[in-house]
Order: sequence, then C-alpha cells, then structure tokens
Amino acid sequence: MDWQKGERSQNVEVDSGGGGGPRFGGGRGLGLGGIVILAILGLVFFKDPTALLSQSGGGMPASAPHSGQSFAPDPQEKEFVSKILGSTEKTWGDMFAEHGQTYTDPKLDLFQGSVNTACGTASSAVGPFYCPGDRKVYLDLSFFQELETRFHTVGDFARAYVIAHEVGHHVQNLIGVFDQVDQARRRGMRMEGADGLSVRQELQADCFAGVWANRTQQRLQWLQEGDVESALNAASQIGDDNLQRQAQGRVVPDSFTHGTSAQRVKWFTAGFKSGDVRACNTFSGPV
Repeated sequence: MDWQKGERSQNVEVDSGGGGGPRFGGGRGLGLGGIVILAILGLVFFKDPTALLSQSGGGMPASAPHSGQSFAPDPQEKEFVSKILGSTEKTWGDMFAEHGQTYTDPKLDLFQGSVNTACGTASSAVGPFYCPGDRKVYLDLSFFQELETRFHTVGDFARAYVIAHEVGHHVQNLIGVFDQVDQARRRGMRMEGADGLSVRQELQADCFAGVWANRTQQRLQWLQEGDVESALNAASQIGDDNLQRQAQGRVVPDSFTHGTSAQRVKWFTAGFKSGDVRACNTFSGPV
C-alpha cells in the first residue's frame, strides 16, 4: 500500500495524560444516502466490551489505571495514521457533499496504556475504539504490533482498515445512529447475540470501511497486490467466533457483539465492491 499518497490530516492528537469527564452526546441525523439505519453503541473494535462502557451506562471504576504522562509516538507511525485519517476525511467529506451535507472530521487520539475520554476511562486492553461523546477515535499504536503477533495479520492496508472501521462509527454517529440506538435500547430490543443490534452495527462499520477503501482507491490508486487480502484476513481474524474459539475453545453465539469472521469479511467486501453506502444496510434482513 502506497500510503504516502494519502492526504495528511491535521486532526491527529497525542494524549497528554488529561481527558474529559463523563460527558455524553450524540450526532444530528444527516440522512446520508437515505439509508434507514438502526444501530447500537459499539465502541470497542474487538476486545472486552466491558472495558469501556457505552452511553447507556457508567464509566470504568475510578481505580482504572492511567499513566498520567504524555509520550512520543514513532514519527513514521504517526505519519501513517495521519495519512489514513486524512484519506477518510477526504472520502467521507466528498460523499457527504454529494448528498448536500457537511462532514465533520473526527479527532484521532494516540495514547499509551490508558486514556480518559468523554465515555469514561479506558486502557489499551479495549483495543481501538470510538467515543461519540467527544467524537474521537482512540488508538494505542501497540495494537498494530498485536495484529501481527496475535492475529498473524500483516500489511499497511490491514492497519488502515482498523482506522477506517472506527471512522465508520463516527459516520454512524453523524447520521443519527446513536440517537436511534438509544431509542431501540429503551424499547428493549436485543443488543447482543448473533442477530443482535450490536453485531449489525459493527458489520455496518465494516461495510463503511469497505466503501472508504473503494472510493479512496479510485482517487489515489494506492493499493498493491495482496493489500485487499490483508484487510480481509484482519476482518476474519477478529470475528467473534474466532476470538471465542481462541479464548475458551468454544463458540457462544448468544454473546456475539461484532459478528463472525465470515460476516465481517462479507460486509467489508460488500462495501468495497460497491463503493456505495446503500449496500451497507445491515439492519434489514439476515446478516
């Protein structure tokens, strides 16, 4: 992946050890593409969903660790993140403009160890995540190393997919998903499980990442042989079924939150092949 072709973002921040309190907020519905979407708050990329609680609950315990110190990320890794985030800003900005809307860029906060957010305090154990309360993506760069060592996934495009997935949650926030989700939760709709709203929401973020990949490739022609396969491998490795099989030797569909390996590959592919957000309505029919 020739990621240097990407547009450099000015919205990458390095955590200084501070952070927000328990503020909560939602996005205004923008009606992008006229999609009828309904989703739940799905902040965590693939790890323990209890490590960072959503808007519908509280934060982590007050004793949660925080380094309290700033750090200096590797300059090349920071530049990579900036170029990928910049490409999402350009791609989604153009797509929103096609529908007469204005895209609001998210911030991306690089942290090490733990971080305070508007959604509570989180450690790097939660993996990359998006907080709608402050409209930020949070990333501990050590996660990229874990992609290689734990999940045997290599390649810059696989890393880019991780960022694009979280930006997909930001898009969901902007188009009013989180308000609708809260209404669904209050009506008692099921969140977890193989057919639950959490899985459907995460799969939609995967599909949005695929749409970004399609549109950005058309503009930059930056993908190389094997790049798409690396992203598909990343999606496959972090399916609920694969993670549960690794952790406990068995699969419990009733506790799914992100979708199976096959589902994650399916929906990323749907977005990548179409380049159209209308292909991403994971809330209609089987997933």
